[in-house]
Amino acid sequence: AVVLPRYVDLTIKSKENAAKASLGGIRAAVSIRYGSNAAYGNASFSDSLYTSLFADSRVPVEPYSDSSSVQVVSSSPPATTGTGWRYASDTGQVWINNSNYSGY
Repeated sequence: AVVLPRYVDLTIKSKENAAKASLGGIRAAVSIRYGSNAAYGNASFSDSLYTSLFADSRVPVEPYSDSSSVQVVSSSPPATTGTGWRYASDTGQVWINNSNYSGY
């Protein structure tokens, strides 16, 4: 009876940690691309999260919705429940595309 609640809690924590790790990786890739662009005189963010930003040529999967889709927007965090990632191409900000997790 004690094992099931602990397992559920570990599953939730596992997804939370995976989401934060993926966000960190995406944000690092965006920053590196921005720095590279700046070095060539064009300090700008990519207009989307392209697979070329990542070493394995794949956008990381967002663990809550199990999606790697990207919604490109102006700089605003998600206000609803969506899937995948939300990327503000004007500021380089990245969120989980779900208002329940946009504080990460």
